[in-house]
Amino acid sequence: MRLQLPRTMLLVSRSYSYTARLALPRQQRRCYSASVDSSVEPIRGLDMGVAHSKLLLRTVASLRGNAELQAAGVSEGDSKKMNMCQAINDAMRHTLATDDTAVVFGEDVAFGGVFRCSVGLAEEFGNERIFNTPLTEQGIAGFAIGMAAMGHTAVAEIQFADYVFPAFDQIVNEAAKYRYRSGNEFNVGGLTIRAPCAAVGHGGHYHSQSPEAFFAHVPGIKVVVPRSPIQAKGLLLAAIRDPNPTLFFEPKILYRSAAEQVPTDDYVLPLSKAEIVRPGKDVTVVGYGAQIYALENAIQMIERDMPGVTCELIDLRTILPYDADTVAESVARTGRLVVAHEAPRTQGFAAELAAEIQERCFLRLESPIERVCGLFVPHPLVFERFYMPCAVRSYEAIRRSLTY
Repeated sequence: MRLQLPRTMLLVSRSYSYTARLALPRQQRRCYSASVDSSVEPIRGLDMGVAHSKLLLRTVASLRGNAELQAAGVSEGDSKKMNMCQAINDAMRHTLATDDTAVVFGEDVAFGGVFRCSVGLAEEFGNERIFNTPLTEQGIAGFAIGMAAMGHTAVAEIQFADYVFPAFDQIVNEAAKYRYRSGNEFNVGGLTIRAPCAAVGHGGHYHSQSPEAFFAHVPGIKVVVPRSPIQAKGLLLAAIRDPNPTLFFEPKILYRSAAEQVPTDDYVLPLSKAEIVRPGKDVTVVGYGAQIYALENAIQMIERDMPGVTCELIDLRTILPYDADTVAESVARTGRLVVAHEAPRTQGFAAELAAEIQERCFLRLESPIERVCGLFVPHPLVFERFYMPCAVRSYEAIRRSLTY
């Protein structure tokens, strides 16, 4: 006897049809995105994701207790709740207000940009300093290099990091080598290129990539990836004022999901200096950008399931030149290392860090270095959830390291 199903429950290509999924209770639907399925082990009811992160400074008290902000002299000043998009906007506003040579430009930047990071700047500072460009990334980078070479502070936006590749020649062969080939007579240190990067849940292969490793191979530039609004503002101001051309990759999923009490005053955070955001004694866990929150959740699960174990979590922040010393000092104490990033595993930045730490800490290592990365495939749309180095995959890697 053949079972007759209602029309809304028919199966299509091994998955529920859209209408069938809508007919199910929300917690039972198959959702193909970067969101976390809280029914899957080993999560078991933990509050997951950026919204519940203990790393974000959401209160004035936590802001005032932060050592880096104390050193910057802004921990006791005024603050305002901002998401990452607003914090980046505030950093550019400070730059434009204090530097008459500063200009901000890119595709659709004058009306605020597709993510609204530059909203209001054109009205405040004028169309001669905030302006749109043609749809040519090579042209944007070339124009930015020219302006920086003439003494301007040029803040260029590439609308998505996925679009940076037409500008690759300008960045790698012109910006990165400008000082070297002129014997330090000329430079483009006033150049900063901003670009939204990484997964967002629905971006597919042209709006989700993490290309930092391509540029981490190039001497002469700096590469920065922030994890939060406070970090984004301080690191972006530091990047703009650094005497070297800098690529500033912004994890776009954090633009509105991460919010903190951000100092309203002008401040900078140190480039090429990693931050130990969670101390521990048994394993060193390293990441950057939005991956930090997946690692935070993985550590929570490990410390719940393995009583007595503590994990040290390090945010690299700057990818080039990166802070190998902080990581090596940590691994020398813990004897174990797990590195994670969204970009594909093969030739990813984690391989560089693993090789460096293996050379420095070989006799201290208690287990093989683990890498948790995106899969070696074009960034998928429907199957993004399987591609991502999520909290569960990170948990499994940390557990393997600890039980080796």
